[in-house]
Amino acid sequence: MNNGSSQNSKHKTTINRARANRRREVARTVKDARERLGTVDGMRPSFEADLILMFVKNRLSAAYAVPMIAIVVSTISSVWVPVEMAGSWLVAMLLAHSLVILSTKRMEKSLSKEGDLRAIRRELLAGDMLYGVVWAIFFIGNLKFSIDYGFGVFQFATMLIVIAMATMLSSPLPGALLAATVPITGALIVSFWFYDSVPHYAMAFMALGAQVFFFILSKQLHNSALTLLEYRAEKDHLIAEMEQVNAISQEARRRAEDANLAKTRFLATMSHELRTPLNAILGFSEVMKDEVLGPMANKLYLEYSRDINQSGEHLLNLINEILDLSRIEAGRYELQEESVCLRDIAATCKHMMHMRAAAKKIEIHEVYESNLSKVWVDEKALRQMVLNLLSNAVKFTPPEGEITVHVGVDSSGGQYISVNDTGTGIPEEEIPVVLQAFGQGTQAIQDAEQGTGLGLSIVQALAQMHEGEFKLTSKLREGTQASIHLPAKRVLSHMDPVPVPDPDAPKTSAPLLRAG
Repeated sequence: MNNGSSQNSKHKTTINRARANRRREVARTVKDARERLGTVDGMRPSFEADLILMFVKNRLSAAYAVPMIAIVVSTISSVWVPVEMAGSWLVAMLLAHSLVILSTKRMEKSLSKEGDLRAIRRELLAGDMLYGVVWAIFFIGNLKFSIDYGFGVFQFATMLIVIAMATMLSSPLPGALLAATVPITGALIVSFWFYDSVPHYAMAFMALGAQVFFFILSKQLHNSALTLLEYRAEKDHLIAEMEQVNAISQEARRRAEDANLAKTRFLATMSHELRTPLNAILGFSEVMKDEVLGPMANKLYLEYSRDINQSGEHLLNLINEILDLSRIEAGRYELQEESVCLRDIAATCKHMMHMRAAAKKIEIHEVYESNLSKVWVDEKALRQMVLNLLSNAVKFTPPEGEITVHVGVDSSGGQYISVNDTGTGIPEEEIPVVLQAFGQGTQAIQDAEQGTGLGLSIVQALAQMHEGEFKLTSKLREGTQASIHLPAKRVLSHMDPVPVPDPDAPKTSAPLLRAG
């Protein structure tokens, strides 16, 4: 039943998670569609702002590169054109560049304040158009001064450099490339056309091809920039979801801790109120069933008193086990550790369970290794663990069965106590269930008397508190083996002799006890 309910719970959790994922995907799709409908180019507003900001950053990063290129071009062109003409063009370019940079810095501040993106975009395109017009003047204005072929080659090379630089800077906004380079290409083609020579015609067609090539390249760079922004947006979305899930899990964990603390406080508070009436019930029922004050005339009443006493003992054991498990889970169970011998603990527990085993004609065998060192454990907790294992073994072993208690040293140097029985066994798939609090196997419920389902949970928890391990292996109808393994560091070696200190020798500390 517990297994079926856990499977149903897992199935519901999977369905709810799938529904939540679908809702998030639908919400994200609707949001993206709305954002695309709200823009002219079908682009997210956040992407548009990011692209414009990238373009602004690119332009400001080239604030010193453009004047340097203009100075170089103006200086070299003075070989073919008058110096006054080249100087005038350089002054015009520097003024235009200063105006564009100042405008770009102002727009950068507007972007930080969420300004009008369309107005900023138009102003950026106007700045690139200004660059293009000034460069076009350079190619058109020099027609009347030189028709030398070398000057044409120089102009063509200048056009390629300027367009390549504009392509790199304007990749976030491909329209800016057209605004900056179409005037340059048009002016160069007109200039080469007036030269009226085949080489110049060829360079004009090459200039047109270069314009088309760099525009296609700019579109590819623009798509790459969009892809990077989409990846970044997806990453930000995932980070936001992770933070939300983490916040939800933290809140759920806090609530679970509060609920667990409230449960522990409730059990601690109610333990006295529960035990006080139970002690009265147990005491008076024991007086009646033992007929301490005289024989009971009605034998049916005598049988009822025995049932009341047994039920009270069962309820008291249940309360004690719940309180023990609650203290362990709340971290309020403190170990009172001392050196004890596992062999003595096992023998004591076997003696305590002897009457119950004899009632079912079950024989308990003892197999103890010799020369076992003592271990550093909580004797009361260890006795409780062994009693729980023996109690389960007696409970689930049929009459005339056998139980074997092993005490020895494992392969890691630690020590173990193992309880083997020839009982009903546990199906392998139900072992995780019986290790849980209040967990019981279906076959065990059918074949034996019911218990609280807390014994193995307490054994596992106490073993972990001793830095040990609890192992449970079983086969249906073949029996069960339950073992408690203590680590080697809890095994105490022999007591080393304390050397007599020499008054003349330097003082040293001798080890009194070594864990090993």
